Amino acid sequence: MMAKVKSVDISGNLAFLLEVGTEELPASFLSDALIQWRERIPQSLEANSLQGESVQVYGTPRRLAVLIKGLPSQQADREEEIKGPPAQAAFKDGKPTAAALGFAKKQGVEIDALFLRPTEKGEFVFVQKRIPGRPVAEILTELVQEWIWGLEGKRLMRWGDGDGRFSRPIRWLVALLDETVLPLELVNGSKTIQSDRISQGHRVLHPEPVTIAQATDYVTALKSAYVTVDPEERENLIKQQVKAVAESLSGYTVIYPDLLAEVTNLVEYPSTVVGKFEPEFLELPTEVITEVMVTHQRYFPVFKPGSSEQELLPNFITISNGDPKKSDIVAVGNERVIRARLADGRFFYEADLTKPLESFLPQLEKVTFQEELGSVRTKIDRVVKIAEQISTQLELADNQSQKIQRAALLCKADLVTQMVYEFPELQGIMGEKYALASGEDAEVAKAIYQHYLPTGAGDNLPETLTGQIVGLADRLDTLVSIFGLGLIPSGSSDPFALRRAANAVVKITWFYNLPINLDDLLAQIATDFAAKYQKDRTLLTTALQEFFLQRIRTLLQEEKQIDYDLVNAVLGENDPEYTERTLKDLLDVRDRALYLQQIRNDSTLDNIYETVNRSTRLAAQGDLDTKQLEPKTVVRPELFQKPSEEALYNALIESVPQTQTAQQTRNYQLLVAALAKIAPTVSNFFDGPDSVLVMDSDPEIKRNRLHLLGLVRNHARVLADFGAIVKNL
Repeated sequence: MMAKVKSVDISGNLAFLLEVGTEELPASFLSDALIQWRERIPQSLEANSLQGESVQVYGTPRRLAVLIKGLPSQQADREEEIKGPPAQAAFKDGKPTAAALGFAKKQGVEIDALFLRPTEKGEFVFVQKRIPGRPVAEILTELVQEWIWGLEGKRLMRWGDGDGRFSRPIRWLVALLDETVLPLELVNGSKTIQSDRISQGHRVLHPEPVTIAQATDYVTALKSAYVTVDPEERENLIKQQVKAVAESLSGYTVIYPDLLAEVTNLVEYPSTVVGKFEPEFLELPTEVITEVMVTHQRYFPVFKPGSSEQELLPNFITISNGDPKKSDIVAVGNERVIRARLADGRFFYEADLTKPLESFLPQLEKVTFQEELGSVRTKIDRVVKIAEQISTQLELADNQSQKIQRAALLCKADLVTQMVYEFPELQGIMGEKYALASGEDAEVAKAIYQHYLPTGAGDNLPETLTGQIVGLADRLDTLVSIFGLGLIPSGSSDPFALRRAANAVVKITWFYNLPINLDDLLAQIATDFAAKYQKDRTLLTTALQEFFLQRIRTLLQEEKQIDYDLVNAVLGENDPEYTERTLKDLLDVRDRALYLQQIRNDSTLDNIYETVNRSTRLAAQGDLDTKQLEPKTVVRPELFQKPSEEALYNALIESVPQTQTAQQTRNYQLLVAALAKIAPTVSNFFDGPDSVLVMDSDPEIKRNRLHLLGLVRNHARVLADFGAIVKNL
């Protein structure tokens, strides 16, 4: 069925307001719900041939709302072409059959209105119908139910005796089409909520109901009731207030994005509350205090200006949803809580410092890494071994290798300290501090923290070589071990964050130009794992190779901005030779991809594309080994029949040194220059006055000519598989 909207004049410029009032929503649900409505509501309007001038979604802890402006009073009339039965079944000897008559009756038209039209599946009967537009009020009544009950989220709840599921119980409903209440009902078992124009103001500052005269009054009406419904406006208010208060304390604060987003969705009328704590708590590491404030209490810390390191002032700023006049009372309660949390932190810190970090290692035997893989202490032994293998590959000096081994041994020791047990987010951070307090080398201590980096997209990478190697070893152990158990990520499920781990391995290697052989490392680690746990080493290695190729492909396209076909060209498509080459030298695959993109952008690729791609396609019909570069061993000059064959043969001999140098130095400009030089010769071989028929009737001559083209392909394959490159992308 095909529909075509007719151009008709529809009067009306209506505004529609929907507000769903609830009990206090979790900040995370409110954030997700706003995103969903911003995407889905415009889509559903468009699907129903309704175009609003603007769709504004609002939300606070007690409400979700949408204000749509510029709606028509009804849909436009439209013409629909409706497909009926096949012509063969609809007419017999020129007369309509029961099938045609039934179709006409169902569509409410005379038989004369039917017409025939050919389709991919033959000739069919069609009818053109005019469908009157429906009133917008009628359509909105249906859509509102979808918008509300269609919201998704974690831990949706049922309440009362109904089957309705929402994050929190729905208590009121406002639905206005301009100044008119749109009659709606939300039915949840025996509970029915009917729409009205009555909303609710701030629970403390304006406990009385709020009457909304018309849809466009919504934002102003709620603001007069101490509710700022626009999340962006609340966010800006919070940032301005927090910054101003910090300056009034002769300090500054950091606006943590996650904290800002959370507190924005926890308040309807934000106001700042300033608290203080005893200066003696500042003896604790800054990270401990900020962790308590930001993650556990949702406070903004205040820092001293001009300090080389972030030094704290004994103050904090929190965002209240209460009466600003009672801020002093709120501050006293917050101070009591933060004082207790910091006292706990001081106790844990002092207790942990009574013994060296290494002494915590035996306790890791009691911490399970994964049920089948044993304890974290066992994992550490594997990480130490892998770190040693990487150090050997990189031919590091003994002193550097010893630091790496020490950092690998201690990298998880802080997990069983009292501080990290209470504040897990401080893992690594406390490990570095406890290592320094225990007299460990500064680089070893820093590596304990840095081996966790990056923790997510956009995060910093480990700065020290020790941190880089320990981080690689830790992630490679996790990847091989979890894959070895068959727990491979599928869809969006990735409980062990294996995609993030593999991405980090590639990113660290690329950023610091580490010449590691990932293929050998995976083989070594997989062999050890398979032997210990009686697993199939080949299957495990293959799965890991495929997984890393997927990650490399994604990183090249999304982070390096390489065109998809160029990524295919450097990785090969189901090509074992390219797979092995990619994983043996991650730096090479990165450089080849970047260079290919460069020569596409500056049009150099165009100069060699046609001849190389044509050679590649034809060479696929031959049997030349793709690694062969030397013409003298595979081409028989005595079989030449045209000067163009000898010319191509000699040009290929001259190209060998340049190609080999490009292989050894990754200077692919040399290779492309050589290909550009022989391109006219190849073109003459195909189409010049001395051109040849490659697929000659003589099998030996044909094979000889295919070998010549195979050599052109092989020289190009040092850079990429030109058969995968799309012309003029």
